Amino acid sequence: MRFISQTSSDGVTEQFFTLDEVPGVLWSPEGARGPRPLILLGHGGGQHKTAPAAVSHARRYAAEGFAVVAIDAPNHGDRPQDEEFGRIAAAMRAGMHSYLADQAVADWQAVLTAVQRLDQVGVGPVGYCGMSMGCGLGIPLIAAEPRIRAAVLGLLGAHGLAEDAARVTVPVQFLVQWDDQMVPRDQSLALFDALASADKTLHANPGRHGDVPPFEVDSSLRFFVRHLS
Repeated sequence: MRFISQTSSDGVTEQFFTLDEVPGVLWSPEGARGPRPLILLGHGGGQHKTAPAAVSHARRYAAEGFAVVAIDAPNHGDRPQDEEFGRIAAAMRAGMHSYLADQAVADWQAVLTAVQRLDQVGVGPVGYCGMSMGCGLGIPLIAAEPRIRAAVLGLLGAHGLAEDAARVTVPVQFLVQWDDQMVPRDQSLALFDALASADKTLHANPGRHGDVPPFEVDSSLRFFVRHLS
């Protein structure tokens, strides 16, 4: 892991890094030392590791004592885009998540291992937070990665994810936008139903795909405090 830059403000330190070909950013409480809960933050489709919503979530979590890491998903942000992904994305095909999942899972597992070696993170409990594409890549990761103990997911349907969802047994908080113009409501509910978690809650709010109310950030923080602290 090679760190590129570091800044601190409002009690939160932000460090940009690369791990092999994976660019990422780590947020932690300023001056942090010793093990602490870590949240992996997956961004949405067409976005990147420092999209405004991702940064807002990360800084909120870090201000409460968590370490948070985000990476650019394959074919996103500072990573090169291949022609096949360009065709899939342009057609908005449901296969986009499946196309990226294997590489994304491997990237996240490598980054998780590297980050847990850092003094300000250490080997503590791990959570995952991801909406939309972040959910689509997060479910295969959670199914494959036993270090993840809790997850906040949502804004996605069951198409292509039911098998992996059936292997997710950690506590989950799942968000649905009731008037989502991109994800049919019945598909969102089907994905929630497919999750094998005995401890799962559904948060449904009125509004379109991008209209998640700000109070859900605080709700997700309380969820991670319960399950990771």
